[in-house]
Formats: sequence, structure tokens, C-alpha cells
Amino acid sequence: MRKPTLYQSLRAKNRSQSMVVGVTWYNETTWAEVKATATDPECFEDSFAQWKAVAVAARRNFQRSGVRALECHIDPQEFFAWCARNNQENNSTSRGEYVSEKLSAKAGSQ
Repeated sequence: MRKPTLYQSLRAKNRSQSMVVGVTWYNETTWAEVKATATDPECFEDSFAQWKAVAVAARRNFQRSGVRALECHIDPQEFFAWCARNNQENNSTSRGEYVSEKLSAKAGSQ
């Protein structure tokens, strides 16, 4: 297999650097509050410390691959209000959509 040219490597690097992902982020209190009302609590780690270790590793892996990983802190009351407005349950899909919307709104205001 041929090694990529410098141009191809730079294009790939620029393309991945322009990728941004939101990483759902909590503090210990907000993690417990969101988990307590989740319809899928099995998707959460057993403790906040375990969750944080997994989240930090995931963020680091994104960054190592050249993807900008931005922490998106969830305010439970804002999230629950968003769920009510959008007829959503507190589950992994809705948490992901919420983070994506927050990230898009933040990018649009810059």
C-alpha cells in the first residue's frame, strides 16, 4: 500500500480538524439528577467517578484523532424543559440531541 502524499495528509488533517463534537458533561450533582430521571439509567456508569473517567478518555480519544471535542455541560432543569418542549424522554438519544442543539446554537452565535 502506498503512503499518502503530503498534500493528502494535510487535506485529511484539515478535514478532521474542522470536525467538532459535543461531549455530554456533568458535575457530580447534575450527573446524579439526570441519571435519577433517565428512562435508560443502565446507560450510565455505576458512579460519577467511573463516568468521569470514561468521559475524559472519550474526549482525549476524539482529540487525538484530530476532532475537536467540546464539553457541553448539561443543566438538568434546562434539559428537562427541552425534553418537555420537544416531547422527548430523558434517554441517550435525547441527551445527544440536546447537546448537539446546544453546540449548534453556540456555534451560530459566534
